[in-house]
Amino acid sequence: MSRYCTVKTQFADLNALLAALAETGHWTMAQIEQHTTPQHLCGYKGDKRPEKAHVIIRRKHVGSASNDLGFVKGDSGNYEAIVSDYDSRKYGKDWIGQLTGNYAYHKVRKEQEARGRNVSRERCPNGRQRVIVTGYR
Repeated sequence: MSRYCTVKTQFADLNALLAALAETGHWTMAQIEQHTTPQHLCGYKGDKRPEKAHVIIRRKHVGSASNDLGFVKGDSGNYEAIVSDYDSRKYGKDWIGQLTGNYAYHKVRKEQEARGRNVSRERCPNGRQRVIVTGYR
């Protein structure tokens, strides 16, 4: 049984997190569960684990021998990632870094478009992204 680890994040905007998960993990919105009350995660054998999350990607969408991935809303209002040791090989530090960049883009885009501005981005060869905001008055 693989142990789960919790990773603190700065993800506070649920919609930006969902968009970033869909983009970074290549999941559809239908594959990303959202719960008002945290639900149990499942291990690779389908066993119910004690860890609970508000946002869950079930193991069948993660990988054949994987555990569920989850994000639980903490006391600070930020969502903390819950990733098993096994899945941290693919969904570890580098993946969380990509998720963070995509989250930031979706959060900025939402805020700026609400102000009537246009937002686009360019992917740089080094893997980073450049966000361009236009339409200032």
